Amino acid sequence: MRLTLVRHPQPDIAPGICYGRSDVPVAAPQLALTVATLHPILAPDATLYSSPLQRCRALALALGHAAPVFDMRLAEMNFGSWELQPWDAIPRADIDAWAADLADYRPGGAESVLEMAARVAAFYADVQRQQRNAIIICHAGTMRLLAACHRGLPLREAALLAASQPHAIPYGGTLILDL
Repeated sequence: MRLTLVRHPQPDIAPGICYGRSDVPVAAPQLALTVATLHPILAPDATLYSSPLQRCRALALALGHAAPVFDMRLAEMNFGSWELQPWDAIPRADIDAWAADLADYRPGGAESVLEMAARVAAFYADVQRQQRNAIIICHAGTMRLLAACHRGLPLREAALLAASQPHAIPYGGTLILDL
């Protein structure tokens, strides 16, 4: 069984903005480029799962797979009051507090990485039970958590690993997990 994780195309939002759970659209030229790049490498018979946020939804629908499954557990982390704020406008003390407690701190008063890890791990367990190849269109944070779950780490360790990894997954990038 193979899981092909795909990061959404570049969203249509200014650089340097915290947009986590915000439902920002995808940039149309980036969507077309991502679809053209992915079509030759994605299994046409795989089940397609997607975050329901429109930057993922648009890609899921554009790929033309039958009946994509939109699952909120694949959404990016909710940054609460930080959403749609420039990162450099968020008080340094708040960023430092998050860095000091990566797993349990709730950026912007919303969701912690550990809470996000719990919902992503529940999705991962459900997909494993399906025993089918799957394409999963989601977000960089979700991809890092799915990869940590794939390693079989306890939830807190998975959350800490995902939160401490550098943000190196390009828009439209893929990650393959073989089970």
